[in-house]
Amino acid sequence: MQRVEFTIEPFVEGHPGPHVTEAIAAVSSMGFQVELGPFGTGCTIDEQHAADVVAAVVKTAFANGATHVNIDVAQVAGSASSSRRGGA
Repeated sequence: MQRVEFTIEPFVEGHPGPHVTEAIAAVSSMGFQVELGPFGTGCTIDEQHAADVVAAVVKTAFANGATHVNIDVAQVAGSASSSRRGGA
């Protein structure tokens, strides 16, 4: 499993614009539960879907007025490949 977290700007506290809401809707429409947090938004997904989720966030956010998208992808502890070390 991987955790994909994203922050989309411009940021207006308490008033996420369509650049945020549409990106969340795009990920939700893929069948993933998205958690909206105070410092970012994210979801935990199977590894094979990470690239699709990242692409959907970037494409949808910029298409709806984003000026900056920050994405962080991390291996969730306990998943099969999290024990691999080194190499690409």
